[in-house]
Amino acid sequence: MTIFDDEFPAVAKLDRDLLDAVRRAATDAAGDGVEFIVNSGWRSPEYQEQLLREAISEHGSEEEAARWVSTPDTSAHVSGDAIDIGPARATAWLSRHGADYGLCQIYRNEPWHYELRPEAIDDGCPPMYADPTHDPRMQR
Repeated sequence: MTIFDDEFPAVAKLDRDLLDAVRRAATDAAGDGVEFIVNSGWRSPEYQEQLLREAISEHGSEEEAARWVSTPDTSAHVSGDAIDIGPARATAWLSRHGADYGLCQIYRNEPWHYELRPEAIDDGCPPMYADPTHDPRMQR
């Protein structure tokens, strides 16, 4: 889906400010021939729990899975405050231009995961965490 597909809850339930910023960025990126695809946006707590169980199965432990998938209580996707963008050309474009819209990559191991940091427009994006296990928000 694209960031303009409001019929999907993954887009429609995103934080309004995040949605507006990503839409502005997507419109400008299109002028450079780059299309944003929403790989994941808002997620229900149930879906987040399913993703976590799958990650534990894939990675062999809760500790290793936590590097990739947060709990429903801590996930910025469940609150509508995060979006995963693809393909690689789109993430490369956001890496170069995202701060102009307040859009920042949060985790070094997830180049597709972006969150809104309005202060980035003036100050640039904050340093990235290596992965979610280093993010104090995940320590709830």
